[in-house]
Amino acid sequence: MFNPEELTRDTLTKLEAYADPARVEWSKGSYPTAARVLGVKAGDLHIVDREISKMLATTASEQVLDFSQSLVDLYVLECQQVAYEVLSRHKAAMSVVQEKHLLRLGVHLDNWVSTDYFAGLVAGPAWRERQVPDRLILDWVQSPDRWYRRTAVVCTVALNQKARGGKGDSSRTLKICEYAAADHDDMVSKALSWALRELAKRDPGPVIEFINDFQDVLPPRVTREVKRKLTTGRKY
Repeated sequence: MFNPEELTRDTLTKLEAYADPARVEWSKGSYPTAARVLGVKAGDLHIVDREISKMLATTASEQVLDFSQSLVDLYVLECQQVAYEVLSRHKAAMSVVQEKHLLRLGVHLDNWVSTDYFAGLVAGPAWRERQVPDRLILDWVQSPDRWYRRTAVVCTVALNQKARGGKGDSSRTLKICEYAAADHDDMVSKALSWALRELAKRDPGPVIEFINDFQDVLPPRVTREVKRKLTTGRKY
């Protein structure tokens, strides 16, 4: 019988086998977090999350959601990453993700790695498929918490990124970007640049208009990177 608590413990044990103290030290400067960090490299992390995904391929949606939440609740950075990866690969579980699930799955966001995994793999796709209301993303982009503001902006990437099923949605993307236009928090402005550059690949016209309309308040980084993307196709 499927036991999410047991699988959670097994998953943590698998990740601990790849722990790298040197990477833990490096993470303190790159993505500081209050979560426990094991220092698992991306390649090793994917070995674990792919193995777990195969094990859960025929598991019921609610059980996969329970397992993902159980991993998140450990407050270990790499467990968060695996939770979001495994959930994103389980189509049936993703199809039933609702606002109540996102509010619990995103409870420990305090760094850009966890935020981008959560927004790019779970929250953004659920919003794209209209399983959660626009209101939720609008609430996040106006939050006093920088990580929820970043989450909202990164959620727009899922609307437009071909590689992850995005078909393009200028209206919803730019509605969120408008709220973030004057946000000079570095974590939010970097996400805004990413969001606009992703939309520019599909629909450059509205992005050009956005840059022109908000040029007086946009962080210089955003204007510079997005204009370069529009003219050269490159970020740098």
